[in-house]
Amino acid sequence: MAFDFKKEYKEFYLPKNRPEIVTVPKANYIAVRGKGDPNEEGGAYQSAIGVLYAVAYTLKMSYKTDHKIDGFFEYVVPPLEGFWWQEDGSGIDYSRKNAFHWISVIRLPDFITKADFDWAVETASKKKKLDCSPAEFLAIDEGLCVQMMHLGPFDDEAKSVALMDAYLAQNGYETDLSESRLHHEIYLSDARRVAPEKWKTVIRHPIRKV
Repeated sequence: MAFDFKKEYKEFYLPKNRPEIVTVPKANYIAVRGKGDPNEEGGAYQSAIGVLYAVAYTLKMSYKTDHKIDGFFEYVVPPLEGFWWQEDGSGIDYSRKNAFHWISVIRLPDFITKADFDWAVETASKKKKLDCSPAEFLAIDEGLCVQMMHLGPFDDEAKSVALMDAYLAQNGYETDLSESRLHHEIYLSDARRVAPEKWKTVIRHPIRKV
């Protein structure tokens, strides 16, 4: 059976729908950076998602090619994730989607090296006839965070964030958002096939002890 990150690391991908504190270990990702409204038809965000999945599936299926990856085992491509911010740094204002900056990511298994990644970018670009050069090999060390499962539309996330903030205040912590520690979302639902009220999104914020 293929390795599934969601099942093997439930504490990071399947939290309860109430706040909890976790320490997230360093991991490597395929990443594409951009800015603007993620809902724009044919926009930068949708283009970035296409690049991410092209590279991700090229790596997943590499065992069927001449490129052999040391330590490779079959795995399920992890869910799409995103790091989000706006210039004023005071949090996320969902009414100003054009002001979003984002880093869209898909997690990589630890056995994938930068050389393997570079091979996948070049191979995906040729086979998919898609410019995958915006993709980068990015290591992220989130550290101490608060997270919870948000149920419903993205525009309602402020309610879950308020619950997390209240939980932090009760337990002697505070949010630690900065240029290097960002609002993080993990998307567990296919928004094209699932009604918005049933969307499942992990919301994660960096924190520090007060």
